[in-house]
Amino acid sequence: MAKNLIQFQKGMSIPEFMDNYGTEQKCRDTLFKMRWPNGFVCPRCGNKTYCEINGRKLLQCNRCHHQTSLIADTIFQSTHLPLKKWFLAIFLLTQSKNGISALELRRQLGVSYNAAWRSKHKLMQVMLENNDNEKLIDRIEVDDAYLGGKRSGGKRGRGAEGKTPFIAAVETDRQQHPQRIKLNKVKGFQNEEIKQWCLKNIYPGSTVVSDGLQCFDAVVDAKCIHETHIVGGGKKAAEHPSFKWVNTILGNVKNSLTGTYHAFAQKHVPRYLAEFQYRFNHRFNLPSMIRDLVQISLITPPMPARLLTLAEQRW
Repeated sequence: MAKNLIQFQKGMSIPEFMDNYGTEQKCRDTLFKMRWPNGFVCPRCGNKTYCEINGRKLLQCNRCHHQTSLIADTIFQSTHLPLKKWFLAIFLLTQSKNGISALELRRQLGVSYNAAWRSKHKLMQVMLENNDNEKLIDRIEVDDAYLGGKRSGGKRGRGAEGKTPFIAAVETDRQQHPQRIKLNKVKGFQNEEIKQWCLKNIYPGSTVVSDGLQCFDAVVDAKCIHETHIVGGGKKAAEHPSFKWVNTILGNVKNSLTGTYHAFAQKHVPRYLAEFQYRFNHRFNLPSMIRDLVQISLITPPMPARLLTLAEQRW
């Protein structure tokens, strides 16, 4: 059997990571070049000359004397963690297929659990906001799914108590190979909810392939084509070729989340889904995932700890 080139790609080794980002200065140099690729620009007046204030890690404009830091107005703002630990957290989150729990991140970074949890959720927030900007196109397999709920007893399936509904969607190419995915929490599977989800996440004119769940008819109102395959339930339905990839993704999502985290707050489901989605959609080049996540972290607004603990409402 031929090797899967994506699964067997080299990635970035720990020695390579340490060579590139193993010191605080290397991390600062990387952030500086990413934030100001053509040299420093004062955020207030646009001047390009500055001086560094020793001991305070601040950059002062030579014209207006405005002081700014390398991490101001980014997801790293106000952090007490060294940048090399942030970069290590990014490495661990991106290079592992199933991610890493906050508890394990605590051990690897050598920080408190609360610090590990905050850094992980801030990075997942970066992934979530980046994912919001992407839309799927052409042929898309979709399915309704749930996370959580009672481990035993109680109602099963749709409408079960404590379950969080979400939509799984997989964009496929002409050979029906998976390209990108969307994993979005929804309030429920009603027509208007699905219409709004489709408007936000699918390009008009795309073909949405579903199992005939009535609410997915609403994609037509979002100017998409709806292709239905009534497959019933059970193992036979799961193996239907029209839904091969969305069923595979759903199995991998649930195995990844339950295997890595065991339990997590349902209000934070969008971030956990976003983490899986980000890794899948960037899987073609593992080493670049680190720089990509650092880059978008620099353009993601600060997320104070008090906001991290709130329920995430966006799709």
